[in-house]
Amino acid sequence: MKITFIGATHEVTGSCYYLEAAGRKFLVDYGMEQGPDYYENAEIPVALGEIEFVLLTHAHIDHSGLIPLLYTNGFRGKVYTTRPTVDLCEIMLKDSAHIQESDAEFANRKGLRAGKSVVEPLYTVDDAYKALQHFHTHEFGEMLEVLPGVQVKFKVAGHILGSAIVEVFVNEDGKTTKLVFTGDIGQPNQPIIEDPEEISGADFIITESTYGNRVHKAYDKEAELSEIINDTVAKGGNVVIPAFAVGRTQVLLYYFQKLLQEGRIPQVPIIIDSPMASKATAITLTNPQEYDEEARALYEMHGNRLLAIPNLRFTATAQESRMINEMPGPKIIVSASGMADAGRILHHLKHNLWQENCSVIIAGYQAEGTMGRRLIEGSKQVKIMGEDIKVNAKIYNMKGFSAHADKEQLLEWYGKMKQPPKAFFVTHGEFDAASNFADELQRRLGTAAYIPQYGDSVTINGTEWNVTTSNIVTTVPEVAALREYLRQFESSYLQYRTKIEQIVARDGDKAAGIRKKMEKIRKYVDDMLSSL
Repeated sequence: MKITFIGATHEVTGSCYYLEAAGRKFLVDYGMEQGPDYYENAEIPVALGEIEFVLLTHAHIDHSGLIPLLYTNGFRGKVYTTRPTVDLCEIMLKDSAHIQESDAEFANRKGLRAGKSVVEPLYTVDDAYKALQHFHTHEFGEMLEVLPGVQVKFKVAGHILGSAIVEVFVNEDGKTTKLVFTGDIGQPNQPIIEDPEEISGADFIITESTYGNRVHKAYDKEAELSEIINDTVAKGGNVVIPAFAVGRTQVLLYYFQKLLQEGRIPQVPIIIDSPMASKATAITLTNPQEYDEEARALYEMHGNRLLAIPNLRFTATAQESRMINEMPGPKIIVSASGMADAGRILHHLKHNLWQENCSVIIAGYQAEGTMGRRLIEGSKQVKIMGEDIKVNAKIYNMKGFSAHADKEQLLEWYGKMKQPPKAFFVTHGEFDAASNFADELQRRLGTAAYIPQYGDSVTINGTEWNVTTSNIVTTVPEVAALREYLRQFESSYLQYRTKIEQIVARDGDKAAGIRKKMEKIRKYVDDMLSSL
């Protein structure tokens, strides 16, 4: 059996794994990269028409977004996933295809006049529709024999509606090897959906590490949210929230309803300005079997309705969206995209960022290079649709809303396993996060942890494994030029770390002084990067 790491290595988006096992060829996820493309995904090493099936962890575009491209290149197998994921992909993949078509049309409008070649969309709405006909639903907890030699079980991941941990059982030469692909693991105790389901263990685990070097701040999210809203409304301003259409928007609505019922925020208009978020909310409201105990109780109390917010409004058309910024009085505007790098949210930021009485709440992970990341890093001016906009609004970074488990939550979850794996393969995280998390897995669980590069593959025979490395193909030439130096720097860091640990082991009194000096180095590097 061989696993090739195609995407989401040293980065958070573009999840994709290619497997050759039990004589079969299949993928786990086929996601689109989002944000800056620092590294190209590796090529799938076979013709896409040879792929026999896909196992899809959840609907987010960075896990599902290239499945229509798979279809256009000859794939005619089945995509196995959960029922809510199929419902969400129905809207998300068609929306993604519409964006591909619109981007190509825009490029051609200018490019053809300049004598450039015709730009074709990555895939079309028709491609997305045809790909969706190959989706097949599978219930949580039930063993499915996909093809002889490969069995699959989905477990609740607790990330978004329908998200799954994929357990894959491969039988080769009389040996059964259990693989676990975590997809995205949710933060425990988030509203509406169930917490991540425990796993008994595995031979090998391919784990996410989005927050592998961070711990979510433990604080009263409801109190901070209500304080921001009340303060902004008192100043006559708008609260603008870039939010992922699937998952984050519904969680925010859940909190708004609770705060309104408790009289903790005023009844100002709450506007969901995202057609996809509107449809995703409708899907959430019609899948009560996915709710946790608290949400089920609320659903029953409201007469089989999860949400009952009188001042809530959904917009459908572009004209309705434009009219929002002409409405008098304070309001709460929730719009996509969640990283503020595209979509209707850009118009709302353009109209509100320059106003001192307005607030922007960032309520989720922001990839490097995105508008959301620049705002939380303190940019004083940003360019939106070709126009320089001064950032006068107050920017709030509410980290507690993340749909990803943090480092400690992941480690606690893994610590409950009865069967530790022979190795973890740490993916779906920026290098700092993946590196820190891999170190912690090795230190706390005593298990090998490897951080693959794009195109790396691991050959597995029962419980034995061997990695074949590949060269990173960088999109940005400057990154390629720095690659060797950065690798040397990583090697030096590991040597420094070993020496420091040895010094402190001999004389514990030196720990405080070393840490103080290291903090100065860290501050110097942070200041240097901030000034670039």
